Amino acid sequence: MRAMVLHAANSKLRLEHVARPSLRPNQVQIKVEACGVCRTDLHIVDGELTKPTLPLIPGHEIVGRVVAIGKEASGVRVGQRVGVPWLGHTCGTCNYCISDKENLCDNPGFTGYTLNGGFAEECIADARFVFPLPENADPVALAPLLCAGLIGYRSLRLAGDAKRLGIYGFGAAAHIIAQVAVWQGREIYALTRPGDIAAQDFARQIGAVWAGGSDEAPPTLLDAALIFAPVGALVPKALKALCKGGRVVCGGIHMSDIPAFPYTDLWNERHIMSVANLTRQDGEEFFPLAEKACVQTVTQAYPLEDANRALDDLKHGRLQGAAVLVPNFGT
Repeated sequence: MRAMVLHAANSKLRLEHVARPSLRPNQVQIKVEACGVCRTDLHIVDGELTKPTLPLIPGHEIVGRVVAIGKEASGVRVGQRVGVPWLGHTCGTCNYCISDKENLCDNPGFTGYTLNGGFAEECIADARFVFPLPENADPVALAPLLCAGLIGYRSLRLAGDAKRLGIYGFGAAAHIIAQVAVWQGREIYALTRPGDIAAQDFARQIGAVWAGGSDEAPPTLLDAALIFAPVGALVPKALKALCKGGRVVCGGIHMSDIPAFPYTDLWNERHIMSVANLTRQDGEEFFPLAEKACVQTVTQAYPLEDANRALDDLKHGRLQGAAVLVPNFGT
């Protein structure tokens, strides 16, 4: 099968013909219909996440059809459409797993990082960590929900019942979760790269009541702020924009260092928190919610062999919404 393979950090992915992996008893084999390109993939390729299993097939926003099932796998059927997320395996026995915090598992496996992912024509996944997806939906439109959507949802959950919600970095995760938040009746304040008028217009189209640059202050104090841009300097800015008791939720797996800030900006019971990975419960809650909210993803499809171009477009902000690789592009 064809796959895009990473052999070393800070190098281009290579299009290669690789052997199909053998199917273990608890796994399913999936024919990939689409795989989203996430900023985490970019962090892996750029060496900012330092422990990938190399050589590696990246990709953890996988949509596909089950073509084979291991003898111990259950809950799936051949021909079914499923999604494969970032969290690909947990030990099930550590203190975190047995206390409903499997996202913090001590011995996890991550799709497209320590486990081969979906930048390929086929992939293998633990049957316990795949989600059923709508059979008749567009697979390209579904792909960003598998990470941008799930991490956005977990970030929104940690924001609590915030009425006025600031979103810093209006890319794949933001454009999905903003739709859910608007459907819930929240006010969205979008903060983009300074001068990025297109992204600000995009945010308003989705329902933001205000959009501006991250160098600006929102017109009102926020109950919570979600930060999806991997820029540590945004944390003190977001803190300054919060009301008393407000929360800053950092939704990325990697972020540049947070600069020093005065304690007075944190005082009055403001919080800074991070989102780590996801749980299966997040998916069980999010996908029905996204359907109720009529979430529409904005995507740009690329052939599988153009993965490097998609990553470069993401890196340099040439996208609105999400990039998605399609193994059988144009067929």
